[in-house]
Order: sequence, then C-alpha cells, then structure tokens
Amino acid sequence: MAIDMDDEILQDFLIEAGEILEQLNEQLVDLEHRPDDYDLLNAVFRGFHTIKGGAGFLGIDPLVTVCHRAEDVFNVLRQGQRQVDPVLMDAVLQVLDVVNEMFALVQSGEEPDEADAQLIETLHQLAVPAGESVEASQQVDQAAVAPAPQAEPEPEQAVTVEEMVAEGADAPQSDPALGGDEITEEEFEKLLDQLHGTGKHGGVPVSEEATSAATPQAADGDDITEEEFEALLDQLHGKGKFNGVPAAEQQAAGEATPKTPAAASASSDEITEDEFEALLDELHGKGKFGAINGAAATPASESAPASAKPAAAPAQATGSGAAKPAPAIKQPAPAKASKSPKRTDDPQAHARKQPPAETTIRVDTARLDDIMNMVGELVLVRNRLETLKAKLGDEEVATAVANLDVVTSDLQNSVMKTRMQPVKKVFGRFPRVVRDLARSLKKEIDLELHGEETDLDKNLVEALSDPMVHLVRNAVDHGIESPEEREAAGKPRVGKVVLSAAQAGDHILLTIADDGKGMDPDVLRRKAVEKGMMDEEAAARLDEKECYNLIFAAGFSTKTEISDVSGRGVGMDVVKTRIAQMNGQVEIDSEYGKGSLITIKLPLTLAILPTLMVVLGTQPFALPLANVVEIFNLDLERTNVVDGQLTIMVRERALPLFYLHQWLVPNSNRDNRESTGHVVVVTVGNTQVGLVVDHLIGQEEVVIKPLGALLQGLDGMAGATITGDGNIALILDIPGLLRKYARR
Repeated sequence: MAIDMDDEILQDFLIEAGEILEQLNEQLVDLEHRPDDYDLLNAVFRGFHTIKGGAGFLGIDPLVTVCHRAEDVFNVLRQGQRQVDPVLMDAVLQVLDVVNEMFALVQSGEEPDEADAQLIETLHQLAVPAGESVEASQQVDQAAVAPAPQAEPEPEQAVTVEEMVAEGADAPQSDPALGGDEITEEEFEKLLDQLHGTGKHGGVPVSEEATSAATPQAADGDDITEEEFEALLDQLHGKGKFNGVPAAEQQAAGEATPKTPAAASASSDEITEDEFEALLDELHGKGKFGAINGAAATPASESAPASAKPAAAPAQATGSGAAKPAPAIKQPAPAKASKSPKRTDDPQAHARKQPPAETTIRVDTARLDDIMNMVGELVLVRNRLETLKAKLGDEEVATAVANLDVVTSDLQNSVMKTRMQPVKKVFGRFPRVVRDLARSLKKEIDLELHGEETDLDKNLVEALSDPMVHLVRNAVDHGIESPEEREAAGKPRVGKVVLSAAQAGDHILLTIADDGKGMDPDVLRRKAVEKGMMDEEAAARLDEKECYNLIFAAGFSTKTEISDVSGRGVGMDVVKTRIAQMNGQVEIDSEYGKGSLITIKLPLTLAILPTLMVVLGTQPFALPLANVVEIFNLDLERTNVVDGQLTIMVRERALPLFYLHQWLVPNSNRDNRESTGHVVVVTVGNTQVGLVVDHLIGQEEVVIKPLGALLQGLDGMAGATITGDGNIALILDIPGLLRKYARR
C-alpha cells in the first residue's frame, strides 16, 4: 500500500525520525561501552518511543511493533532487571537495521512489511528480567491483567470529578512525609480512596444533572467554572454542608478565628498558603488531614475556588496541614497549582521564565542551491567588472568595483556557510561499522573521533561516505592485528583507529590512522610482480611512497583469501576514483610494525572553483587550482624520451610531459609551438605530470556550469564557465583527460 508523501505530518515525522535514527546509531555503540550510563539508556529508550509514537499516529503498524518490542527491552534495562551484554546489543543493533530499512521504504512512499518473527521473539525473550523464564513472566502478566471481581458500578461522575481535580493540579513529585509542600497526583488519589473507599470519593452518588453539567466542560478544557465546581461540591457533600460540617459550627468557628486580610478582601483572586491550610483543617479537623478515618477530603484540596463562599470564608483559620498544594486559583476557571501561591509582579522574573526562542529553521536544500547559483552569477559579474576596471582606468570606478568585490566575497562566504555540514554526519556511522567488523573478525578495537565539528560542503559530505567506509574497513581488516598477534609483538591487546578532520586554509584534511602492523614495501613489490603490473626491475626502482600507492591500483590486494570484507582489490581503487572526482588528493604513509596514516585533502566546496586560466592557441581553458603543483617555463634541454614517453627533469625526477594543444586544439597553426610555452605540473591521484600550455592568464574563481546535452559526459571536460572578459572557457577534468589521451 502506497503512502501519501504529500502529508505534512508525514514529512515532519520523516525529518524527526531520520535525526533520531542517526543519533541511535551512535548512542547504541556508546551504550555498549558505558552500560551503566542511565542518561544514555533513557535517551535510547526515548528515541524508540518517539519513533513508535509517530509511526502509530500515521498508522505504520510494522514500525510500531518492532519499536515497541525494543522499547520493552530498554524498559527492563532501565529498571535494572537485566544488564547490557554483547548478545543483547547484537539483537538491538539488528532492530536498528530493520527500523532503518522500514524507514527507507516509508521515505520512498511504500508500506513496510512486518519484521521477522524470529527477531520479534528474540526481543520478547530479552524483555524478560534476567533469571526469569518467558513462561513465568507471561504468567505474571496474565495475573496482572486478570479481571477483578465485579463490584457495583459507581456513578461515572465520581471519576470525572477526580480527573478534573487531578488535571487542575500540577503537583510536582514530592513526598509530604519528608516535609515537601506538595503531593503527587497518585498520592492524592490514594488519599481519597483511603478516606472514602476505593472508587467512591465521598460516597454520595452524583445526580444525572451534575454529571451532564460537568461533562462538556471536562471535555472542552482542563478547567471548570466556579459555579460548576461548587455545584459538584454540593452534590458530593450536601448543599451548604461542605463535608458535613453544619453551618452553625462554621459560623462559630468563623467568629472565633480572626479574618486574614486576604480572606477579608472579596476582590482577591488568590488565597494564601495559611488560608488554604485553615480550609483543610476546617474540612478534616485540625491536624487530621492525613488520617484514614478523618472527614471526607473534598476536591478543593487540589483546586479550591478563589473567592470562597460566605459559609466557608470565615472558616479560614491559621492551621497547618500535612500537605500544601498551595493553589493559585482565578475566576472564572481554577488555575493550575504552582510552587508559590503568591502573585509575581516582577516583569524581569517573568521574562527569565520564558523559554528561549527558536533560533533555527529547516530550509529545503534546493533553495540553498538556487541562492548559491545566484551568488555564482554575481561572482561572474564581479569578474567582468574587474576586467573592465583595468581597461577604463577610472579611479572612482575602481573604488566602486573594489567595494563590490568585498561585498561579493562576504556574500559568497556566507552562502557557502549555509551549505556547510559538520563532518560528524560522515563520522557518525563508523562506531557501528568498526564495532560490527571487529566482532566478526574477533578483534578488539577502539575508535577515536576528532574534529567532528569541522564543516564541509553538504555535497562533499554525501560523496565522502563510501570512500571513508572503504578506508576504515581497510584499517580494521588489513591494519589492526588480532589480540594474540599484538601481545606477541609487545602491543596492547586493543588496537586503535583514529579518524580526524581539520580545516587547512581553503581545504579540509581528513586522516585515518591505525596502530596496526603497517605495510611492508617488499611485500607490495612482490605482489605487483605476481599480478603482472610490472617486472622485477621496475618494481625494484620503486621507492617506499610509490610502493604504498600500489594499493590504489585496480585489482591489487595483499590478501591471499577473498572474504566478504576484503580481498577483491576494488575498495581502494574506488576510493582513489571518487576522491579525484571531488578534486581531492589522497596520500599514504606507513611504517612497518607501527601503523599507517592515510590523508585526504579536499576543497571546502565544489560550487565555486578556484582555477588557473590558460590559453591554447586563442581558446581559454581553466585548470582546477587544486590540481596545480607548480609552473615553470619550458626548456627543451631538460626533456628526454624514456620508453617512448617524453619526460622532463624536475629536481632530478623525470615527469611525463604532454602538449595540451595536441589533445584539445590539434588544428591550430602556430610556429615553434613545440619549443615554447609554459609547463604546468599537476597532480593526479598520487602521480605528477607536466602539461605544456601556450599562455598563462592567472588565477580566477569560476562558477561551474554544466555542459549541454550534446557535450554531457565528454571525457576530460568538467564543465564550462564565463571568464572575466566575457568569453566561455572549458573547465578541464585532469584525471579524465589523462585517461582519454595519455598513453599508458
């Protein structure tokens, strides 16, 4: 059955539940390490409870069922009747996976299927306190829900009065026996049962008229008017009697008791604490409020009328009751009880009680993309004005353009920040990944996360997930040794994997470090020869850095057996490709026996790209500045041909050299093209090459525009942009360009 995705309530549920599921993924792994953290246990319980409530409101029954069972398990844990252990956590994490799958189906508009019956049964067994059998627990549950002997039904209004009185009181949980000023709702109802008998509350049947008069008000709101409340008191205790005390005795008590100023004032909206205690003493006898055989306790102990009736007002003496709910009641409806019965007229104090205003809003990412596109257009206009400024030579125009440049840069940075998300959205999934992988490999591993609040463009955050998963799994599987091997090598049994993120200028640095066995360059050389990637002579010439980079080759793996975790030689190849697509770089450093360090360098955003503008013939091109290492003039004396490939010597190192005009503008006519030009050294993955261009224009920030339908997917082209002089320049995709044209 399809789900109506246009329902606003459903959309709110998807947003809230998605955030809760992200938190649960981290909280459950933390709970396994801190099983005695009661706050964390409550947070997990509330998470499942909230999802269950939202799903129940929307009628998603399969999701309700599995969340309810998980909630039962955590309820037992909260009560201390069972301890957190790996078996329980395996089941709960499996539940989380099932909930995520159901949630994904709901997001796509489909009704999820029921959870596996075996999983539900496992949760049912885990919801039984430790040491008890499931059968014994079921017997206890059946005994608890067994129907009690049928008693003579009481008038419905007796319950309605109690509910209205209980709703009129907002009593914090405090024990009166310990000197608290207030009693809880449960304690008050128990007191009524003791005074009147269970369910009787005064023992006086309520007439049909009172029932019909009070029911609409109870249904419409939490409060009743003073007249309705007094009518109910008259029905419960007899008209004018108020718990059976004769009016003459009330008058005598009033003459013997001096009136307080608040009681004497007929216009007062509230009564003081002493007045309320005096009323309790009058109703129950002085000091007998807590006695089982005392006079009937009226609902006025929770919500008394603000303006007392003439028969009750003189009875407000200065007594002392065992409980002090201290209500503050206003006409025409009784207000909820507060901790202090006195009126607070201090506006500053009232302002301090106000909850903080909401400071965040949810915005559709499509709107942010639209704003970013408009800022990009503004950047292009700024670049055009910068070019015109140099041609005009007018000082006032130059000043205005300079001011526009500052404002545009500030606006650009502000809009970019709205698209930023913390790297924690990527890192948050790895505690679960490491935990599950370590259990399957029978390893002991601690994961440390640093710099989780570092911000990154949301598109990069989404694109980083898969490469980071490969790198972390690689560190756990290939890097960290088994506990026995670590002890034999003099290391702690527990291995360590550290993920960190930090901003360095206009780039983000991500590192994955482990204290495992590291990589042996000789083993890597031997594997490269075995797989036919190179001969022994070429492998022997590789330095350690180049040996480490071999793991990024397609099909390369040091594993001798293929498992569901690794051994196929595709993971690191994917990492290299994806990071190159994000204009990033990845480097590896390792020390055999000590561990490995992988560093990823990424730009902060992909929307606005810093480039180096170059010219081939008469056509401008843009090279991503993130790929550019250095620039120098072409010197043919430094070139050589090695194995049929033109190379150039740079600091005693031979780099492959390519003429870009042969690839991109092959038909242009220009003499001496081969002997003049500039060499731009670029890095692709972990390889550096030299590209010869005709002219250099300089650095320029450009906005990437997608190519048209005819050119979409063209190898070597990342997009197009408009230059400062109004021309169109193609943005080069260096890795794609080399794959298409460079001879391997």
